[in-house]
Amino acid sequence: MRERWFGATGRRVPEIAVEGEVPLHEALVLDGVEDLEALHEAHERGVPVVVRAETPEQVRDALARPEVACALVPADRADLRDLDLTALTYGG
Repeated sequence: MRERWFGATGRRVPEIAVEGEVPLHEALVLDGVEDLEALHEAHERGVPVVVRAETPEQVRDALARPEVACALVPADRADLRDLDLTALTYGG
């Protein structure tokens, strides 16, 4: 399981987690990566950024952003934790 830094908290979290597995009380939780200003501001302040994702493409897009600590998937899509991100990103 690959991990990422959870903002400036000093903790690491799975890069893909099922909703409820990662405590979100100190994180900025977004439904997508379109708001680049919010991503940048949170990153600058050391606030962890978590993005909800329901498809392989949404997971890929979330994790392509360096500001994002974790892609959060719904329990009924726990299979997304097993994505081959390299193949999804570069083909293969």
